[in-house]
Amino acid sequence: MNKFTLDHTGEFWRGRFEAMASPCEILIDSTDAELANKAISTAVDEVERIEKKFSRYRKDNIIYQINTANGKIIVVDEETAALLDYAQQCYELSDGRFDVTSGVLRRVWKFDGSSNIPTDSQIQDVLQNVGWQKVYWQKPMFSMQEGMEVDFGGIGKEYAVDRSALLISALGITSVLVNYGGDLVALGPRANGIPWEVGMQDPDDNSSMMAKIELSKGGVATSGDLHRFLLKDGVRYSHILDTKTGWPIKNACRQVTVLASNCMEAGMLATFALLKGQDAEAFLQEQEVEYRLVC
Repeated sequence: MNKFTLDHTGEFWRGRFEAMASPCEILIDSTDAELANKAISTAVDEVERIEKKFSRYRKDNIIYQINTANGKIIVVDEETAALLDYAQQCYELSDGRFDVTSGVLRRVWKFDGSSNIPTDSQIQDVLQNVGWQKVYWQKPMFSMQEGMEVDFGGIGKEYAVDRSALLISALGITSVLVNYGGDLVALGPRANGIPWEVGMQDPDDNSSMMAKIELSKGGVATSGDLHRFLLKDGVRYSHILDTKTGWPIKNACRQVTVLASNCMEAGMLATFALLKGQDAEAFLQEQEVEYRLVC
């Protein structure tokens, strides 16, 4: 991972770095340059650790061991077990639509803005290797059939945000905003007590902001098809797939932003809402959380 940059904007310290295929920044409202540097450094080290451990692109971590076990049982550590427990909870709460084994659908779906739509037979072939109900998970033992994969991409960034915030808070800093690619958490308001201002990107124009959210404490996460989609015959195909059919969710909103107590919870609810299709708003109203929809 590239090292971070740290500068003072005149109002607060801003640390920037690249990780998890996203621009990352941490804002710290403090006059203590040494403490700000330590906070950013701590977060960068943690993100690097998480990315190394859980990225599906590496061949030297627990995810690679799980995905290449070919049906054999893998004994996992406590942290991996906690994420597998969370994945199972998400699967159950979403009626099977949030599924960390669904990443294999990328073999036929390439969300690159092109018009290449897979055939139903291609999708059905891959669906044979999708389904959390097919895995064996009895902590700490995990196994799944050959051809299946686990991908924490749907929860990894939010996890990294919350973990970074936790470690920074242990340094005694509260006026902090952690923002990794638009998934973020505030440990507390600015030093003067006013909220942080968070811009919402316009899904039709990624160079502009459509609104601002005031955030004093808690997490914010956004799900949508701004960067990942296919377009054919005037139809836009979102990267949010129905894991039961293998096709994009019908009548899904373009973008869902949710505010919650932490980033993982916000991310879970935002994704669940997209998976609800035209019932997204009704679902979010039931959760009694603050949200923004672009449908």
